[in-house]
Amino acid sequence: MKSAKEVTTETKILNKLKNRPVCTELVNYLFSDAELQEIQDYANNVSIRRLGYNDHGPVHMRQVVYNAIKMMTILHDFGIKTSLEDEGIGTFEDSMCAVILAGMMHDMGMAIGRQNHEELSGLLSQPIIDRTLMHMFPNDLHKRVIIKAMATEAIIGHMSAHKIHSVEAGIILIADGCDMTKGRARIPLAINTAPKVGDIHKYSANAIKWIGIHHGERKPIKIDIEMTSEVGFFQIEEVLLEKINASPAKKFVELYAGVEGEERKCYL
Repeated sequence: MKSAKEVTTETKILNKLKNRPVCTELVNYLFSDAELQEIQDYANNVSIRRLGYNDHGPVHMRQVVYNAIKMMTILHDFGIKTSLEDEGIGTFEDSMCAVILAGMMHDMGMAIGRQNHEELSGLLSQPIIDRTLMHMFPNDLHKRVIIKAMATEAIIGHMSAHKIHSVEAGIILIADGCDMTKGRARIPLAINTAPKVGDIHKYSANAIKWIGIHHGERKPIKIDIEMTSEVGFFQIEEVLLEKINASPAKKFVELYAGVEGEERKCYL
């Protein structure tokens, strides 16, 4: 049974896709995929209960999809082409499909473990991607090939350890980094009380009050972060900024962060 946060995030995603029937059909198919749901749930169990990490399950993966859709839509509003569009081999809709698939599956590898989980996600995702694209585009081999390849690049590249080359994969990299608010750290903080190396990630994420993704002033995408204490800067500088710097979409992003009630610091 899905949690209230999963359902709420799915509603937000569907609202963002109101005028995109193909993408709406895609997310509805993925939301109803029982195997995908089981892997996401188990990945979260391994991440939180076995390893003591933050949420890497169905809520997180849906939030990354939502973040990515917002960023992709902003780029489209500014007339900026995706890599598939720019190369003349796909449409914006194709790019959106690839980003949605990647967001929904990028952390599946946590079901096996943390080390190289992005590569394991790429492996586990293939049969689900195949059957999803066959459902969506049964008579269009070209679409199935380019969307699958693009989604796989984004999945494998979401930790910034593997060099990526497309705007689409770059958006997933940033969208993943933007899911670092206190809600993501709530459960691990509650059930893992023994101190250990790596706790700074949970405490820094817990200091992030909210993250806004908006149309920018100097660049198309503006990421605005408010935190309750300065420990949140660790999450920004060691996680988000590292991902933005490795992203082919970096040139489209401006980044501001600060403690509530204080002046924002401009990073980009």
